[in-house]
Amino acid sequence: DAVMIATPDHTHAVIIMAAIQLGKHVFCQKPLTHSVYEARMIGQAARKAKVATQMGNQGQASEGSRLLAETILDGAIGNVREIHAWSNRNRRISQRGVARPKDTPAIPKELDWDLWLGPARQRPYHRCYLPFSWRGWWDFGTGVLGDIGCHQLSAIFKTLKLGHPTSIEACSSNDQLPPEIADETAPVSSMIRYKFPAEGKRAAVELTWYDGGMMPPRPEEFDVNRQMSGGDGNLYVGDKGCIFGHSLIPETRRREYGKPPKKLPRSPGHVKEWLIACKGGQPAGSDFANHAAHLSEVVMLGNIALRAKRKLIWDPKNMKFTNCDEANKFIN
Repeated sequence: DAVMIATPDHTHAVIIMAAIQLGKHVFCQKPLTHSVYEARMIGQAARKAKVATQMGNQGQASEGSRLLAETILDGAIGNVREIHAWSNRNRRISQRGVARPKDTPAIPKELDWDLWLGPARQRPYHRCYLPFSWRGWWDFGTGVLGDIGCHQLSAIFKTLKLGHPTSIEACSSNDQLPPEIADETAPVSSMIRYKFPAEGKRAAVELTWYDGGMMPPRPEEFDVNRQMSGGDGNLYVGDKGCIFGHSLIPETRRREYGKPPKKLPRSPGHVKEWLIACKGGQPAGSDFANHAAHLSEVVMLGNIALRAKRKLIWDPKNMKFTNCDEANKFIN
């Protein structure tokens, strides 16, 4: 009846599409796809097939995501102008900033290396790629942004109904590395900035992603003794205040405000949402058609900006960059 996909990023889309074409419901880990093109195609296929889908970004079902949305929708920080999100993945589990190995050890007898490569370009087996360290290699994974971006950005994308960015630009530790390294793996550290235009009643928004120990400036609203977590975090800046995580800052403002009016339905649980949808209930909170495919597409745009090493102007209708033909090769 249904398929759960927990393979490396580069094989997500081909398995998802095969399952959808067979009419199967699908749960797939994040990011939904390995490329922008794959995300667009999977979203279209899911809308057409009307199967029950869910991406594995469990935080979208949390109470914190509801509190964040309700606080913003209540106008507690006014118009959101800036979004800052960061993550610091351990390099031991996400190898980055290294060249392709030159030695070619024997393939373990229990591994079907050709099957594991799937649609990726052929290369010799090496223990550095698996079972878990594939995330940092561009041919298999999507770096820290792909690993964590769909977790940390889901709630704000839903809350603000963020569509397509007009521009994306990035800088990273790879900028100083030779192509034989930068073209192989995601950077050890990076900053990526998206600009979203004003839409309806929502103001223009600037979203900045940081990883590898990079962090946004400490906001003035932070209490003197409070620390900004160097692991994973989110900061939302409005014209009337700030939210750190899902709470207003400073502490005096949080206590004064209390909790926002409860307006949004609560989740029965991330996996249970999908099971309910499989049995004919309402769509899950991170279904491909309405949320996950679009979110993954925008996340993947950031990785293209990292590799292009220049500001990119995005034309979402025609799915291309209008100012850099070289970057367009990374879309698919």
